[in-house]
Amino acid sequence: VQLVESGGGLVQTGGSLRLSCAASERIFSFYVMGWYRQGPGKQRELVASATMAGGIKYADSVKGRFTISRDNDQNMVFLQMNNLKPEDTAVYYCNGEAGYFRDKIYWGQGTQVTVSS
Repeated sequence: VQLVESGGGLVQTGGSLRLSCAASERIFSFYVMGWYRQGPGKQRELVASATMAGGIKYADSVKGRFTISRDNDQNMVFLQMNNLKPEDTAVYYCNGEAGYFRDKIYWGQGTQVTVSS
């Protein structure tokens, strides 16, 4: 399974971006689809995730500003990012977990988001 992100770019503080993740195969059976990010000199961290049952999780730092959505029919996952802050600057990665034991892990190549102050 290939995951391809798009939608990153340069935006000013307070601006918005919408990230998209296109999967090469059907994702309806994926237990969870999510977005992670890795800022300069930081570890990769979970930003938001959406399970196949509809469960949604957000990092505390993005609650109220980011929205994850999952379109199983189109095999797409989106991350709407509003009120962006410089600390949101990072490479954003799409992630998928599948398999009975959730042992099939897939990553995209990442898309750069830069928020200028």
